[in-house]
Amino acid sequence: MFAQIISSISGFMYEKLLIILLLCGGIYFTIRTRFVQFRMLRQAFRAIMERPAGGNGKVSSFQALMVSTASRVGTGNIVGVSTAICLGGFGSVFWMWIIAIIGAASAFIESTMAQIYKKRGEHGSYGGPAYYIEAALHSRPLALAFSVCLILTYGFGFNMLASYNLQSTFSSYSFYNPGLTPWIIGLILAVIVGYCLLGGGSRIVKVTSILVPVMGVVYVLVSLMVIALNITYLPSVILRILKEAFDFGAIMGGFSGSCVMYGIKRGLFSNEAGVGSAPNASASADVNHPAAQGLVQVLSVFIDTILLCSATAFMCMCSGIEPSEALSGAPYVQEALRGSLGAFGPMFITISMILFAFTTLLGNLFYIDHIFNYMFGHVPGKSFMVVYRIIASFVIFVGAGLNAGLLWDIADVTMGCMTIINLPVIIILSKYALRTLKDYEQQINNGKNPVFHVKNIQLPDKTDYWN
Repeated sequence: MFAQIISSISGFMYEKLLIILLLCGGIYFTIRTRFVQFRMLRQAFRAIMERPAGGNGKVSSFQALMVSTASRVGTGNIVGVSTAICLGGFGSVFWMWIIAIIGAASAFIESTMAQIYKKRGEHGSYGGPAYYIEAALHSRPLALAFSVCLILTYGFGFNMLASYNLQSTFSSYSFYNPGLTPWIIGLILAVIVGYCLLGGGSRIVKVTSILVPVMGVVYVLVSLMVIALNITYLPSVILRILKEAFDFGAIMGGFSGSCVMYGIKRGLFSNEAGVGSAPNASASADVNHPAAQGLVQVLSVFIDTILLCSATAFMCMCSGIEPSEALSGAPYVQEALRGSLGAFGPMFITISMILFAFTTLLGNLFYIDHIFNYMFGHVPGKSFMVVYRIIASFVIFVGAGLNAGLLWDIADVTMGCMTIINLPVIIILSKYALRTLKDYEQQINNGKNPVFHVKNIQLPDKTDYWN
């Protein structure tokens, strides 16, 4: 009964609301920023290397990128892509690209807004959608509603799903016992994450800043090797992607199960552009200008979907293994690699999933730490955080043994609720982010190292950090 209700809510949200919000919002931001996601890629790479404005001990642009990318780059890059292809067809990959390309502009706006309205704390800056909702719209109830949605999404929905996706990769091994193995793996993962959480937010930043680049590079290299081994399939794969993406008869005949819907759902799950999660990491970066961090988050979206999701997609589609509902998830990727790399293939995916799941969980819980600061108005007490971390670890344990369909629907619904709140808000407030972008570009064109002065964007609200 509960599963049916969640599934119905998910269908309504994505078929009636989110497809309009995501596409229209992304196109609007792309036009208003004059295609910032393409025009200013060079500046985005420069922004990554920017040193913290406050000196050593502050969170750099690179570290903020790694935290947001750690959350974006996760099991969805493997299992999410595989599920989209198996259930929505090759055309779903095209729609994942579209959501990423236009969503990158949304990511720029929301992360720039988080920087503008961030607050100064004892250990650095902090902020996010809850802060700009309250400061600019003067609505604490709406900000609290967003905060609750974020906790449900990243503390429960995404973490349970990441745990399940990890244990599912072990189903291809002979020792796998469906009634026991998921719980054992869930317990091990919960203990490891719980131990890491004892180090607090600073340890999360350090761990992810090391793991994410290494993990991403190795995964892409192996993907390229598999694609090279099956290069003869590539032209037909590209043609099939385009053919199925624009097969409007099939799309309209069953829209809820079409390549468009699966592309949007799994694309949003993967890159999170417009959801309102990455701004929590963006606000912690100590930069001289908010637009610089907005550009950094554009790169995070591209790294996630255009690079890593595409690597998984082509690795699978060029293998010659035909996707099916029975192979949905990790098994499709493992079988694709088994055909090219033998026994090493499934083992490599298992190792990748362990790292992807680990960094996803840490990045997600980093966001929860920040949202508690907002809800309480201060850093919660040690006793509260200990209880919270025990609950967070228990949720990871439970997720490993639940039903995959239910977990996907829960994640889609909770993430959808965040997006339904955040996207309209950043559309309303986007003029300030656009003025910030204009100020940034003017300073660059004048040969200056951009430094932000809030008076330059005629902001009616007083900011805590920049004043």
